Amino acid sequence: MTAISSRDGADATISANEQFKSAFGNWLWGSMIVATVLHFALFTLFPHMTAADVSFVAGEIEAIDLPPEIVIPPPPQRLARPATPVISDVPISEDITIAETTFEQNAVADLPPPAEPELEDVSEQPVFTPFTVRPQLLNTREVREALARAYPRTLRSAGIGGTVLLWFFIDETGTVQNNKVFESSGFEALDQAALSVASMMRFSPGQNMDKKVPVWIQLPMTFSIERLR
Repeated sequence: MTAISSRDGADATISANEQFKSAFGNWLWGSMIVATVLHFALFTLFPHMTAADVSFVAGEIEAIDLPPEIVIPPPPQRLARPATPVISDVPISEDITIAETTFEQNAVADLPPPAEPELEDVSEQPVFTPFTVRPQLLNTREVREALARAYPRTLRSAGIGGTVLLWFFIDETGTVQNNKVFESSGFEALDQAALSVASMMRFSPGQNMDKKVPVWIQLPMTFSIERLR
């Protein structure tokens, strides 16, 4: 608010809005003169102005193969309602009985012989073989000497050893008929050395109750520098 004095000495108050309205004409014409001068100077200093090229080139359109159309099979047919059971009208005699089976009608001499059990060869692959007495190694000293001779020289010189877990198939006489590597030592040379010694091992026969039976057993064979010293 601005206070001004009138001719008769009275003070009159003029608002900011009225002051803006009174000065609007001066601001308008002043702005137009400034804009005219700026445009004139722009055209004088830059007479050859051109618009920049803003065009663009569209890339090649790549065709996309659509997936094959999936054929939806028709819904399954509705199951037929089960038939309602019907009680038969045929009379059944309560005196019907099954004839007794007697040995006189079925003589033992006329019966067919029992089927012979099929003999299964269990020596090819390790399988469960029941036994009550485990076979024991009989030539332990010879086996240790053979392991020392079969120990690969390169691995022994490098101080590398290991344990090979072998399967042994031992027949009724205690002879090793088959052997396989169950768990490798990590070195093929040690595994082959253990297999070469396995053929000379002698065992006591395994027994199931009081009968000697062929069995599969597992036995570790260890190659170590400490055992050679």
